[in-house]
Amino acid sequence: MIDIAVHNLTKFFVIGENLLEGLSFEVQEGECVAILGRNGCGKTTLFNILTGQMDYDDGEVFVNPAKKLGLISQIPKFPEGWTVEQVLRSAFLPVLKTKQRMEQLEQEMSAGATDAQLREYDTLVARFQSGGGYDMDVQTDKVCNGLGITKAQRSQSFASLSGGERTRINLARLLLEETEILLLDEPTNHLDLRSVEWLESYINTIKATVLVISHDRYFLDRVADRVVEIVDGHGEFYSGNYSFYIEEKQARFNLQLKQYEQEQAKLKQLGYTVERMKGWGINNRTLYRRAMSIQHRMERIRKTEKPKTEKTMKAFFGEKEFSGDVVFTTKGLEKSYGERTLFRDVELRVEGGERIALLGDNGTGKTTFIKCLLGEEDCAGKIKFGPTVKWGYLPQIIHFDHPERSLYDTMLYEKNCTPQMARDRLGAFLFQGEDVFKSVGNLSGGEQSRLRLCMLMDEKINLLILDEPTNHLDIASREWVEAAIEEFEGVLLFVSHDRYFIEKFAERIWVLEDGTVRDYPCDYKKYRSILEHEAAARTPVASEPKIKKEKPKGGTKETEKLIRRLEREIEKQEQVIAKLDEDIQAAAADYQELSRLMTEKDEQENILMDLMEQWEKAQE
Repeated sequence: MIDIAVHNLTKFFVIGENLLEGLSFEVQEGECVAILGRNGCGKTTLFNILTGQMDYDDGEVFVNPAKKLGLISQIPKFPEGWTVEQVLRSAFLPVLKTKQRMEQLEQEMSAGATDAQLREYDTLVARFQSGGGYDMDVQTDKVCNGLGITKAQRSQSFASLSGGERTRINLARLLLEETEILLLDEPTNHLDLRSVEWLESYINTIKATVLVISHDRYFLDRVADRVVEIVDGHGEFYSGNYSFYIEEKQARFNLQLKQYEQEQAKLKQLGYTVERMKGWGINNRTLYRRAMSIQHRMERIRKTEKPKTEKTMKAFFGEKEFSGDVVFTTKGLEKSYGERTLFRDVELRVEGGERIALLGDNGTGKTTFIKCLLGEEDCAGKIKFGPTVKWGYLPQIIHFDHPERSLYDTMLYEKNCTPQMARDRLGAFLFQGEDVFKSVGNLSGGEQSRLRLCMLMDEKINLLILDEPTNHLDIASREWVEAAIEEFEGVLLFVSHDRYFIEKFAERIWVLEDGTVRDYPCDYKKYRSILEHEAAARTPVASEPKIKKEKPKGGTKETEKLIRRLEREIEKQEQVIAKLDEDIQAAAADYQELSRLMTEKDEQENILMDLMEQWEKAQE
């Protein structure tokens, strides 16, 4: 069954310049399709058209009307004063209305029930059960645990949250609604690693149809069944995940280039022949007619368009020579906010050439740790840098002192360069033509990151510190940043949730958790392997407790006492197992805890079976 169909879709904002032109594709029920393309190619516009928020100029759009559609980038308005818990509960609005009517009927029937009331109540109970009413709490806890929404946050006012936090809450609400067609616009932007991994698992298990816009290459590899790339307003199709797309795209480019070169060589040869035969055919009509025949043949040859290579930014980090072994050391580093301690007793040593990833869940204090290192935040303890160390820092939240200035003026005033140098440097970062006269405050997040990098790369540094460097960048820009970093030979310290980026550069892992920094002198793959081994070691492999089997002593009274005691133990054991079932449901999003609980449940069920056998023998 087709859930989404787009045929010859055209959309323009400026007459004569179509953003989408003849875009056509279909999405089958249950598919997860990735929508790729450079920033500004029309991906979000397509989503707005699919949800009906935006009109289109030509073509046809079909979205299955029998299914519930949800868009993650669109955060609906909620009543003033609503808490996060109320926003989450709004996912169950029909079920809650059913529950409210059930409670009303229960009060009415307390003095005596009519047949009509009983029939209505039965209908409501069936509707409540089929709508997942009895699983509301378990499902809410499961999704909140997976997305890192804490109990404390659930009691906060929704209006008081940051934009990223609201996006995360809205994603949770959509998942709880069991939306049948999900449109996800950059769903991983505000999630930490653990939450992204949980979301991947969730998308792979639900039956919903999913369209996802994302620049997270690792995420796309895990969830996408197919790829639709928007290029010059139309779609190019790839029947696999991101890795397949990359290989297939390069293969298509190579094939088209080869065909183009072969055609050009053939046309060149035929053209040479035509010119010679025309020269010879001045006095020979037969040769002249043959030359014209070859020329007509050349015109009929299908011309393959020369494949386009995307413009790339060409720039490198300026490097300052480093002398000495130690770049910086920390001793007894500690940072607290009131009673909350972010980290304490941090002792680290960094030497030349190291590449370090600082990881941790959202809110653990990674950015604060970086700011403490650079002296932007006060903290206890000692930080000592080598005498020749000069750092460059790209913060997560870009700030410009004069957002009203144009890009061109920003370079002139802040980098103290000549007009031509400013133009050249901005051009290397794809700020060309009239773009250089845009005001800095009107740039998108990705453009601001690109401008800050442009300014940073001019400096002579030997310690590069990046806080979420790939946020807001499209895939092409991420690849360019990676290429520039590969050429940088100084020390690299970065915070990132982009696993592709981490895997490519990290040679040492720092993990900020539980108020301390754990140091793993290895790459990301080895680090993940260590975590898996630690998780396996934490899972208890307890030997089954042996229960002493008591034989009934001669006499009816002794036997009856034994039966009663065994029945009490069986009842207690059943309560233990029932409690474990509740814990298992609550830990559905925590693989390690779930594995431990399942093992414990098996052990307790074996104990119960043993008690039952003793009870049966005592009964005999």
